[in-house]
Amino acid sequence: MAIALRLSRGGAKKRPYYRIVAADSRRARDGKYLEQLGTYNPMLPKDSEERVKLNEDRIRYWLGVGAQPSDRVLRFLDAAGIMEREARNNPNKAKPGEKATERAEEKATKAAEAKEAEEAAKAEAEEAAKAPAAEEAPAEEEGAAAEAAETADEAKEEAPAEEAAAEEEKSEG
Repeated sequence: MAIALRLSRGGAKKRPYYRIVAADSRRARDGKYLEQLGTYNPMLPKDSEERVKLNEDRIRYWLGVGAQPSDRVLRFLDAAGIMEREARNNPNKAKPGEKATERAEEKATKAAEAKEAEEAAKAEAEEAAKAPAAEEAPAEEEGAAAEAAETADEAKEEAPAEEAAAEEEKSEG
């Protein structure tokens, strides 16, 4: 059974009042619940202490047994210091008071730094690869280079012969 910490609505039309409850997630929003854990009255001013009331001990118990809070309840728990919530805003979006151009410049700077770091890592890897090979035997490198050159010459000689054969097949067909 999946337990959810969520709001259950009560009150009159246009006068909402919510209970913070632990309920089976498959139950209806205002249906049967396991335990009432607090209240939320959105009609009160935001700075009022009566706006949100929480039974912290029972909430910690339900979180301990695996209950998942809804987004709104998670906000209340974060404000009370019971549970941390992640920021839901887009990290690329400009923050209040910050100009979009400043944000774009900051992104460009970060991208340039990342590119420089990547290039430096590549250069270090190439140097590391060259260092052991140079220490082994310079004569072997000369021999390997000569073999590579011979292989390339042979490939050049064979390529025109293959092209000519392919052209003959096209003209016949």
